[in-house]
Amino acid sequence: MASHGRRAHRAHRAPRPTGAPRAARGRRTVRRRIPMRYLLPSLFLVALLAMLMLRGYVHSEILADHRVRPPAPIDKVPEHILKGGPVIDARDAKAPKALSVPDRKLVLTFDDGPDPEWTPKVLDKLKQYDAHGVFFVTGTMASRHPDLVERMVAEGHEIGLHTFNHPDLSYQSTDRIDWELSQNQLAIAGAAGIRTSLFRPPYSSFSDALDNKSWPVTQYIGSRGYITAFNNTDSEDWKRPGVEAIIKRATPRGTDGSIVLMHDSGGDRSQTVAALDRFLPTMQDRGYDFTNLTEALGAPTAHTQVTGPELWKGKAWVYAVAFSEKTTSVLVAGLAAIGVLVMLRFGMMLLLSFLHARKVRKRDFSWGPEFTEPVSVLVPAYNERECIANTVRSLMTSEHPIEIIVIDDGSTDGTADIVEAMRLPNVRVVRQQNSGKPAALNNGLAHARYNIVVMMDGDTVFEPATVRELVQPFGDPRVGAVAGNAKVGNRDSLIGAWQHIEYVMGFNLDRRMYDLLGCMPTIPGAVGAFRADALQRFGGMSEDTLAEDTDVTMALHRDGWRVVYAEKARAWTEAPESVQQLWSQRYRWSYGTMQAIWKHRRAVIESGPSGRFGRVGLPLVSLFMVLFPLLAPLIDVFLLYGLVFGPTQKTVVAWLGVLAVQAVCAAYAFRLDREKMTHLISLPLQQILYRQLMYVVLLQSWITALTGGRLRWQKLRRTGAVEAPGSIPGQRQRSNEKRPVA
Repeated sequence: MASHGRRAHRAHRAPRPTGAPRAARGRRTVRRRIPMRYLLPSLFLVALLAMLMLRGYVHSEILADHRVRPPAPIDKVPEHILKGGPVIDARDAKAPKALSVPDRKLVLTFDDGPDPEWTPKVLDKLKQYDAHGVFFVTGTMASRHPDLVERMVAEGHEIGLHTFNHPDLSYQSTDRIDWELSQNQLAIAGAAGIRTSLFRPPYSSFSDALDNKSWPVTQYIGSRGYITAFNNTDSEDWKRPGVEAIIKRATPRGTDGSIVLMHDSGGDRSQTVAALDRFLPTMQDRGYDFTNLTEALGAPTAHTQVTGPELWKGKAWVYAVAFSEKTTSVLVAGLAAIGVLVMLRFGMMLLLSFLHARKVRKRDFSWGPEFTEPVSVLVPAYNERECIANTVRSLMTSEHPIEIIVIDDGSTDGTADIVEAMRLPNVRVVRQQNSGKPAALNNGLAHARYNIVVMMDGDTVFEPATVRELVQPFGDPRVGAVAGNAKVGNRDSLIGAWQHIEYVMGFNLDRRMYDLLGCMPTIPGAVGAFRADALQRFGGMSEDTLAEDTDVTMALHRDGWRVVYAEKARAWTEAPESVQQLWSQRYRWSYGTMQAIWKHRRAVIESGPSGRFGRVGLPLVSLFMVLFPLLAPLIDVFLLYGLVFGPTQKTVVAWLGVLAVQAVCAAYAFRLDREKMTHLISLPLQQILYRQLMYVVLLQSWITALTGGRLRWQKLRRTGAVEAPGSIPGQRQRSNEKRPVA
């Protein structure tokens, strides 16, 4: 993120309304559309959720029902059905028929596919021996591997339905049965452009196993126009009993015709493939013909060509599933990358923060000669009536000699009047037309008497030692800027507590790491110090980006200056207290950071200090501030996916492991900052909710950048919640007096 201390100054001119005559604009309300870039993040999340739901759907993780029921009575099943052949034609409800396969005809049937590994090998064996068979495919597998279904049809095999999710239909309602059939048909229509009239129920065996629970299902299936194909020879290849056993069990008696049950999916089918290599030529030598079921029965083909809307619905379904599968694969790869990045980042943060603390906390550590020269403190302010008095009073207690320059950026709430009415020594007010924060700071630089300038926000308060601690690094002439330790003062709300964790763990722990690496990306606007002559080398504070503090910090690095972190220079700032204000602030930070990275992109190919920063600092900032937060929510997305679809236990353990690592880092950061650990109670909730908000904000920033959108300064509403140093960190003082609203 960009600086966590910077506050917005509203642009002088308001956006011009559209859709109304100029003379009428003051008297009518102009409706404005919500820009599409605000809606796209939400649409993206919905699309991501839809793709994951689709994946769960076609992997039998939604609506799957794998119960197997115990046997039931058989008194309602017609005797001629129980003693007849394995094919049941119940399309005529009044005269259901049981059909048998003629002698020397073998119908090889394969259930549960298509499987990307074993189905092609089965098809290869059938093609090698010029044999045909029937593949009873499930909708889930056909949706995921449509090319194999297409190959089956192209090579002359017959397709049958085996339901979509492979449930025992005896447990299901007629609506669910219809759904299983229609979804199964949709999948094969999209895959091969056909529909079929053959059906085999899951968990079925011989027709003489029909009972009072399964017979009504067979009757209903017949009423829907399907022929139900059971089997009368079970190879039991699913048990993997060995090639010899499979061949023996698949071989019919004498010259009897038979429907042989095999499987091309559901596990290791190497024994099935090996058995086919011997079974096919052996039975052909005995005079058997391996044929499709309808051919064996002398009936019309079970396949019907699909055209028109039904075909396009099937194609759309198959394409959607393929897109979902590929997207999920990318997300899984992204999740793996995130896991590595999380551990790498936390490992770097812990190690380098430890080394930084060990370095600066040594008794003999010194930045250089003690710095005692007076400094100028610049306080840009726009409509800070609620906070400005506390800010200025806190500076008056400074232990270091300072002059205070309050630059009023065209405030309309009397901010400048409040400061002038205080009549404090060494405090000057500079008024200007509303021009934005960078212009205010540059105006302050022009009025500053001293070379070292401290910059802060109009809603921030300093401790008495803050300025002194902040300027000590300037004892080293190589130091061009110093970042202070910004703290959240209004942490009594949940959203304030979350930002407090973020400031301590994310920003300040990061700054220790970047300090040691020599690539500090941002001097916070709430508490930072600069050499004025260093800023003047590139024109002062730039208005090129919305993150002028990040922009100027990167410029200092490229100019060869050191930028360091002073952990004892604490400043208490008022963080946003509503989701809307937080969104507005972080959106600006994220977008501004992207602008700054893009502006300084040439540093990657340059030499000298600029190249060192470009090849170390820019990649780290881009990775950890722009790319990593965009992908981090994948952890939470897959947490939800795992909780819904499983494996639940492993998912929870993995997520808790990530949370534990974050908790360790947070606890260490709080220990370094000497903060109370009680605020970490809300860490799990912060990771679930707050991170999602930051993700959507960053995604919106990406969309704004990629679409060429522009973002204006926005003023956050202040309440004056952070008090003067006597009560730092200040909690809100309740009063019956109504505060003016900016």
